[in-house]
Amino acid sequence: MESALQVNGISKSYGRVEALHEVSFTVAPGELFGLIGPDGAGKTTLFRILATLLVADGGTAVIRGLDVVKDYREIRRRVGYMPGRFSLYQDLTVEENLRLFATVFQTTLEENYELVSDIYRQIEPFRKRRAGNLSGGMKQKLALSCALIHKPEVLLLDEPTTGVDPVSRKEFWGMLRRLREQGITIVVSTPIVEEARQCDRMAFISQGQIQGIGTPDDILRRFADIFCPPALESDREEHGAEAVIEVEGLTKCFGNFTAVDHISFRVFRGEIFGFLGANGAGKTTAMRMLTGLSKPTAGKALVAGYDVVTQAEDVKRNIGYMSQKFSLYEDLKVWENIRLFAGIYGMRDSDIARKTDALLQQLGLEDERDTLVKSLPPGWKQKLAFSISIFHEPGIVFLDEPTGGVDPATRRQFWDLIYQAAGRGITVFVTTHFMEEAEYCDRISIMVDGVIRALDTPARLKQHYGAATMDDVFQQLARQAVRTAD
Repeated sequence: MESALQVNGISKSYGRVEALHEVSFTVAPGELFGLIGPDGAGKTTLFRILATLLVADGGTAVIRGLDVVKDYREIRRRVGYMPGRFSLYQDLTVEENLRLFATVFQTTLEENYELVSDIYRQIEPFRKRRAGNLSGGMKQKLALSCALIHKPEVLLLDEPTTGVDPVSRKEFWGMLRRLREQGITIVVSTPIVEEARQCDRMAFISQGQIQGIGTPDDILRRFADIFCPPALESDREEHGAEAVIEVEGLTKCFGNFTAVDHISFRVFRGEIFGFLGANGAGKTTAMRMLTGLSKPTAGKALVAGYDVVTQAEDVKRNIGYMSQKFSLYEDLKVWENIRLFAGIYGMRDSDIARKTDALLQQLGLEDERDTLVKSLPPGWKQKLAFSISIFHEPGIVFLDEPTGGVDPATRRQFWDLIYQAAGRGITVFVTTHFMEEAEYCDRISIMVDGVIRALDTPARLKQHYGAATMDDVFQQLARQAVRTAD
């Protein structure tokens, strides 16, 4: 039987950085094939080559008997591609995006409606809403619809659920299984073990090389040290009674839409506080208010003793912040990133120089001092970004989905750093879509439709909801949501 996709010795370099090294694998027709690996492993480069957007330095790739270089025009008609970072026009409505993609492929929404109807019906009530105003899960459903509208034979999905909550992730993978039943061949990348388990076969890619190919059980067993690291053990003591974040009736409205609806809670010194919620629940809006980036419509919040409305600049100077989407400047050297952010936080030059040397030694990055950040492995980037966010020794650090796109072992190492920071008395306020990370928090709040529906320790929440895991708790609460955009 002819393979749907055949990759033979594909290599690609960017200057001295080898993104891919002699990558080879085949995918059978109608197969759901997974590529699992951390951010920076080479997955995106490989997808861009297969989607005919990039030419390899060596090797060949054939899709449905067509060469990706010689037959690129025909391949583009037969392949659907959903990139990880850009696939929608944010200022166009849901319907306008879908019709645009249909037009590009010389078809119409009406002609292929049945192909996308299972997915599109879920967002069709919001067809007049701009894509930029959709929640993460809704954006992914629209992006998948756009990738399918021309009836592709092969579907390429580059980390389609990064930044998407567990409920939306489960729904998305249900859609992929139904597409496979229709005979569509799917190649999908993911850093998430639970998703990889749903593939027929998978390849583990790391540092630009295929380390192994097999069934999910086979790969996860062979590389258990990476994908199934030991659970984080904690001998953490109870936090003190000093509240460093005090929120009372905090509210944020955008016109007639109430994104955050009179939430109240306190966070204590040295506590690891998990702030959870599905896409569109309001947690990002709430975090923007707590970090002094957005003014509340009503209510009050004190962060590190400062009012977020009248003393926003004081709030910013006394906290640390790390985002999944942006935390380091890729084209600056390691030491330049440290120097830049330390200066922004108002540190003195003498303190910056002294602490930079100590930090690089602590992280084992002395030899990488002059290395451009974009050349660092993803795990090192994460550790460096977190260390920079607390370089000025703030009392509180806000972490917005800090471990998206990295493998379980790297996430586990990152949480070691969080525990060390909390042990020094730093309060950690963290959002995450990985429910195993929620288990590591001292307390957790879960937002649904702009309000806090649950707030307690992981153990007590599981007991209260009769759940075995925090994922079970989250699924129960998040499925009660009725709105679809933040």
